[in-house]
Amino acid sequence: METSAKQLRISVTAAIKQLQIIEQVSELYSLQTQSQQSTFWDDSIQAQMVMKQIAKLDARVQPWLKLQTGVDDLIELLEAHDSSLDDELAGQLANLTSQFLALKDELKFNGPYDDHDAILSIYAGAGGTDAQDWTQMLFRMYSRYFENNRWKASVVDQSAGDEAGLKSITIEVEGNFAYGKLKSENGVHRLVRLSPFNSDNLRQTSFAKVEIMPKIDKPDDLVIDEKDLKIDVYRSGGHGGQSVNTTDSAVRVTHLPTGLTVAIQNERSQLQNRETAMTILRSRLAQLQLEQHQDKLSELKGPNQSAEWGNQIRSYVLHPYKQVKDLRTKYETSDPEAVLDGQLDPLINAYLEQNLSDS
Repeated sequence: METSAKQLRISVTAAIKQLQIIEQVSELYSLQTQSQQSTFWDDSIQAQMVMKQIAKLDARVQPWLKLQTGVDDLIELLEAHDSSLDDELAGQLANLTSQFLALKDELKFNGPYDDHDAILSIYAGAGGTDAQDWTQMLFRMYSRYFENNRWKASVVDQSAGDEAGLKSITIEVEGNFAYGKLKSENGVHRLVRLSPFNSDNLRQTSFAKVEIMPKIDKPDDLVIDEKDLKIDVYRSGGHGGQSVNTTDSAVRVTHLPTGLTVAIQNERSQLQNRETAMTILRSRLAQLQLEQHQDKLSELKGPNQSAEWGNQIRSYVLHPYKQVKDLRTKYETSDPEAVLDGQLDPLINAYLEQNLSDS
């Protein structure tokens, strides 16, 4: 048993090193010291960001630190062990091993932004009203997944469909390794079903594009040259009452080198809309860097939208048979209702396992 405990300590130590837990503990202590300064709350927005980062780091490192302490304490007991404690110590070892196996999943998240929150956008593609309804269905699917994981999700911007559903929607997602898990969803999703929107109830194929980006809300994480930006201000439209049109609060930010454009009109404040637009722009540029393997923003090329729309990653078939199949991992299930109700972990885990074996 002592040998098994020491092997567990070796595995835990290696994981802590790989995940840079000690470095994160140092960052946590630094931020906690900063939060105790008398002038800390003078800038309330910055202070809130720091407190949020403290909570995130604390939730990340504490389970590993407690596990490490538990394994060390167990080994001390075993080295001076009393035979009457064998069953109890065996139970402790089994419990610690179980904790390690649960935490070990974090080793799958080795990308530069995997521990970040995420920004998820869904866009209706080919298929008319059916595609806009499909966009609404995907929004519901992901919302259920967030609820199951107790993640926080906030709608940043949305555009209603002409007859039903959504033309597009953008959501900020806060959760443990949110980007690391959701990056598996990036791409085109295809739905095959009997259409509820035509009188003949014919089989219809619809498409929607899901875009997943790491949320880059700290400007220092990705620096954008101001001269590369074009910022337009215009009047908001859509829902919100009469007063929504009395001020030029909507903001459109264009990154000139890549042609990426972000338009936000959801908030009443022009400043809030600009901050949100800049966060999404930084996030899109970070995602583009990951996809194009470029170190410098100046070397990035704008995304090829038509090629992306052809990049189908998953099919959801509701008629004439029932199946969800991921075309990258070949994972499939005959229970699309469960998937559409937010049970995405098998699909996400299959993608993570494939990426881990490929790396």
